[in-house]
Amino acid sequence: MTTRPRAVLIGPPGSGKSTVGAALAARLGVAFRDTDADAEAAAGKPIGEIFVDDGEEAFRALERAAVAAALSGHDGVLALGGGAVLAAETQELLAGHTVVYLSVELGEAVKRVGLDGARPLLVLNPRSRLRKLLEERLPVYERLGTLRVATDGREPADIAAEIAAAIGETA
Repeated sequence: MTTRPRAVLIGPPGSGKSTVGAALAARLGVAFRDTDADAEAAAGKPIGEIFVDDGEEAFRALERAAVAAALSGHDGVLALGGGAVLAAETQELLAGHTVVYLSVELGEAVKRVGLDGARPLLVLNPRSRLRKLLEERLPVYERLGTLRVATDGREPADIAAEIAAAIGETA
């Protein structure tokens, strides 16, 4: 029997995937897993260092492996890194899963992300870079999401409650 996540959270940086994911997992009484943390564990260093030392392609390979492992071996709530959905193989693996797209407006995302040095793709000009990432990734998020939940100006617990209700889970 294959193990499957109850919900897979996708969305841009600052949408709340990790925060909402942890709240949803607690609400459902299941484990929370973040594929960015899995990639860091595999590399033995933070994502920012992977980008600097090994390059973005090396990170993306770690990310694809982390996503594939988690989709087939985790039965709780799973958060994917913002760019993980760009890989064609990841998109294929997400078919048939409950994929929750956490949407966020640019201004709110910028406030949440700030000048976080741990986000290597947003280092130089966070607002401009985030706008470009949103434009590139929005169609993919919208296509893959089986459920879309807006996170702007909302508390993580309220978002988690909405997702739990929408996917028919109560705890």
